Amino acid sequence: MTALKIAVLERETLVNRPFAFDFAHSLREFSSIESADTAACIAGADVVITNKIMIDAGMIAANPQLKLIAVSATGVNNVDLDAARAAGVAVCNIRAYGNESVAEHAFMLMIALMRNLPAYQRDVAAGLWQNSPVFCHFGAPMRDLNGKTLVIFGRGGIGNTLAGYAQAFGMRVVFGEHKHAEEVREGYMAFSEAIECADVVSLHCPLTEATADMIGEAELRQMKAGAILINCGRGGLVNEQALVAALKYGQLGGAGFDVLTEEPPRHGNPLLSARLPNLIVTPHMAWGSEEARNRLFDILVANINGFFAGKPQNIVV
Repeated sequence: MTALKIAVLERETLVNRPFAFDFAHSLREFSSIESADTAACIAGADVVITNKIMIDAGMIAANPQLKLIAVSATGVNNVDLDAARAAGVAVCNIRAYGNESVAEHAFMLMIALMRNLPAYQRDVAAGLWQNSPVFCHFGAPMRDLNGKTLVIFGRGGIGNTLAGYAQAFGMRVVFGEHKHAEEVREGYMAFSEAIECADVVSLHCPLTEATADMIGEAELRQMKAGAILINCGRGGLVNEQALVAALKYGQLGGAGFDVLTEEPPRHGNPLLSARLPNLIVTPHMAWGSEEARNRLFDILVANINGFFAGKPQNIVV
């Protein structure tokens, strides 16, 4: 086999381990690139490895030799799948590598906000405990998870893993139906009913036309006063301006977000400028435990080796 040319985009998002491909190849690795440079970086490649960098129809058309786009993540909304299908280019992704990592992160955000950990950290830093007339300091209210209702949107590996953690803490777990569903599936609760009964809502669904802004001003008003909203799915699932207003005016008890509508947020974001004690924002790293990143790398290499060995796996197109 002629040596295959592999272009690796966003190399810094992968663990620092060498690739172990089972076929003759040459590598071009790019630590990070701007989207305007993508076409030049993938020119002539037989295989493109990308995480979030967009591979559009024009790039696919300009590379008739392209055989495989290996997405180093689960979501494939950064690839024009129709164009890949039409050109006979296979697309594969990574599945079930970070169930525990993301679920643990969501659970961490949930319990930290129910106990109002950020507010208490600020109080201690401001000297309120040091100046307390008694041995303890009570500022923000704290609540137990036991007996509370967790509503999860997204019943994949992450959602199911999170459900197990929550049940171990005595929570009632409900899976919410799609917002615009005509029927409610067995084992699910209607969207509006689920939103209204939740003490905590956790989002673990993909971003599509149907799920964009699934939580907006109207939905935030439907939620219980003091409810917690967790988003470790995609930034566009929630209207960020409406969320900040709900937090400022006391409609929500707190919010924990690992994702934003623009990443990285080079142009700012309402959640970053709000600086509220009941809001936690982390930099899209819920997926990235050491264990999860190594599993991802192993699956990525296996996807590519399998494809060229005639045993494709995790194929999307």
